[in-house]
Amino acid sequence: MAADTHAATIRFLLDGEERALEGVAPTRTVLQVLREDLGRTGSKEGCAEGDCGACAVVLAERHPGGVRYRAVNSCIQFAPTLDGKALVTVESLKGPDGSLHPVQQALADGHATQCGFCTPGFVMSLFALYKTQSAPSRQEINDALAGNLCRCTGYRPIVDAARAMYAIGRAIPEAKLDWMSAPAGSRAKTALRSEAELAARLAALERGDGLELAHESGAFHAPRSLAAFAALRERMPSARILAGGTDLGAWVTKQYRDLGDLLYIGNVAELKRVAVTQTHVEIGAAVTLADAWPVLAEHYPELQTLFRRFASPPVRNAATLAGNIANASPVGDSMPALIAIGATVVLRRGTGTRELPLEALYPAYRETAMEAGEFVSQVRVPLPAKGSVLRVWKVSKRFDQDISAVCGAFHLLLEGGRIAGARVAFGGMAATPKRAAACEAALAGREWNEATRDSAIAALAADYAPIDDLRASAAYRMKVARNLLRRLWLETGPGAGAVATRLDAIASVSA
Repeated sequence: MAADTHAATIRFLLDGEERALEGVAPTRTVLQVLREDLGRTGSKEGCAEGDCGACAVVLAERHPGGVRYRAVNSCIQFAPTLDGKALVTVESLKGPDGSLHPVQQALADGHATQCGFCTPGFVMSLFALYKTQSAPSRQEINDALAGNLCRCTGYRPIVDAARAMYAIGRAIPEAKLDWMSAPAGSRAKTALRSEAELAARLAALERGDGLELAHESGAFHAPRSLAAFAALRERMPSARILAGGTDLGAWVTKQYRDLGDLLYIGNVAELKRVAVTQTHVEIGAAVTLADAWPVLAEHYPELQTLFRRFASPPVRNAATLAGNIANASPVGDSMPALIAIGATVVLRRGTGTRELPLEALYPAYRETAMEAGEFVSQVRVPLPAKGSVLRVWKVSKRFDQDISAVCGAFHLLLEGGRIAGARVAFGGMAATPKRAAACEAALAGREWNEATRDSAIAALAADYAPIDDLRASAAYRMKVARNLLRRLWLETGPGAGAVATRLDAIASVSA
């Protein structure tokens, strides 16, 4: 295959025009490029770590069936990851005649902004919702805005604007609709034709070979094939692997760290696949949380609530499940659930692979068992067995967009009233995500009764010696872990359902 003559140039679409960036440091963020290089100051920097949403933009990329639109935080998105995509900013939304986009018009009509600093981010998150869901519920609107913070207006008028934007969009004459102004589900011929043209232009940007950027601060390598990526990783074992960048981005913007050479996994087609076999869900290392978690939740519906509380949509749209795992954080939200289920990771080096139980990946705090040149290529999650029960609960100070104080996961195999098997794992209770071996031993093979429950609760003291930190004290963490076992008993024991275990399940309280 001939070498790509644009290999050292970042190419993307902005407002219908192809843009090229040269000589850009690989860790320069999209927000910095927008504000400092392109003069697009609508996107704001608030937290610079992907929490507040003031910097949100939308990326459009080819996807089976057309084009996919997703909001991301530009403050932690590295510029080279724009390659081959279309970038939509708040300035992009105005019509050819200068008119406001339906999202913007709805916010203006509803007086849904005051100081305006956060508004561009809200506009872009709502634009992503406008392009992906045709009739979202109040809950879906709330979830779409979970990564955007407002200190002035309050969320009611913003939510009202989200409801009103569709009627404004549907009132636009069909002849004036294009892919940007048409809401999700529109069958207007002009909009469909416009989106097809966008897809064709994105296809023209696709590379035959990978993207290679050389810079004094470090090189950026974005190969297209798994074999090429594995060879690069084996040759450059000290280079950092970049997936969604939701952690690495904050290392740069908050800690001012030099990352050196980067190996980008996001363009490797083989690693962007999800497969469901007769025994497992197999998730490639480049699959985002937004794509991986719904497939897992199809088989384990109990994971859906955890997914809603896992960071925010702009973070989940960029971050990968494998990245969350390889990060080795003791409070990563995916690991307790996956360890309890019995997930494994496939590690690859060169042409060879090996498979490890997920809990064996973490020998110590922030360390992994990966050898030089290895990387996580796949996460394998077993399908549920008949009679299995899963519960996963995250406890944190905020409902949305917060780090766990404790995350507990419980996977029981019930045969009648007996526990035939038990896997219990916690995050936030130890230096690593860790199974509760003594607790499991107190459960497995026993009748699921109060005596077994109390024995398992007592056994947690042998499994964990939690630390005190800003998120929670050691005593609080242990009390929460024990109370989660009590909740497990209330929800899965012989009297399951007799006592409400969720606030939203309590219809009324007597005086």
